[in-house]
Amino acid sequence: MRYFLENDRIKVEIDSFGAEVKSVIKKNGMQEYMWYGNPKYWGRTSPVLFPFVGSLKEKKYSWKGKEYSVPQHGFARDKEFEFVSASENEIWFSLKEDEETLEIYPFCFILEIGYRIEHGNGTENVVVMWRVKNPADDTMFFSIGAHPAFLCPVHGFDKDKAGCKDGYKLYFEGADEIHHHGNDTVTGLSVEEDIRLPLENGYATITTGFFDRCTYMVEGKQTGCVGIADEEKRHIVDVCFDAPLFAIWSPEKKNAPFICIEPWYGRCDAVDFKGDLSQREYTNVLKAGETFEGGYTMKFY
Repeated sequence: MRYFLENDRIKVEIDSFGAEVKSVIKKNGMQEYMWYGNPKYWGRTSPVLFPFVGSLKEKKYSWKGKEYSVPQHGFARDKEFEFVSASENEIWFSLKEDEETLEIYPFCFILEIGYRIEHGNGTENVVVMWRVKNPADDTMFFSIGAHPAFLCPVHGFDKDKAGCKDGYKLYFEGADEIHHHGNDTVTGLSVEEDIRLPLENGYATITTGFFDRCTYMVEGKQTGCVGIADEEKRHIVDVCFDAPLFAIWSPEKKNAPFICIEPWYGRCDAVDFKGDLSQREYTNVLKAGETFEGGYTMKFY
């Protein structure tokens, strides 16, 4: 079912399937900012990644001597969430374990996802809020991440053609350069490498083939805000977060008309990973009765 947050400046559409933002429109010009999910390039818009981010080594993990297989990015994005509450500017959804999830992820959980619209300093903001609760007696291990896709180019795109992003900018607040690494394009696993992305006053210019090699995975809290800007450095959207790492992605070799900026509390396995669930890098640990809170803010210009 579709739900809406709306005021006189912005309209946000959210699908209870996956609790996924499907559309963000600013009313002064009726500009759409979110990718519309054409499966020719990528059939989603802004899925939540839970309880895993990225790929598992050999597509499985072990816990207490048993092996489990889970799809890439987990299962929350393909589950119907329960509507919890709504006010004028805020809405909440919830997902709990069921027989199907317990077969592949043997933990009880409550995942709550909320959205709030706010007027910022020259922007209209969508605040994304995550709560993960452990209602069981055992310790819980999980990852959670975002995957919002923003139209690029944002103005005057043709839905039937690829989008030329050449000349557009990626902005990394407060950074002189970004160190990143990629993933193996076959397995999706993290590759141990250090690649330097030079910046000019915080900006990197997108050129042909910029996204063809791999996902840009950035660790170490090198910035807390990543944005997309046009050729004149006029910002289109900023994504601000306190997550320990983030990724930037657009489908390889497709010249797709969107860019994903993805705050992550978790990551895919490394190519040489050999541990169990509790030993995965960046895994989040919740003891019985505890609550994890995270999220990010999308600022639309």
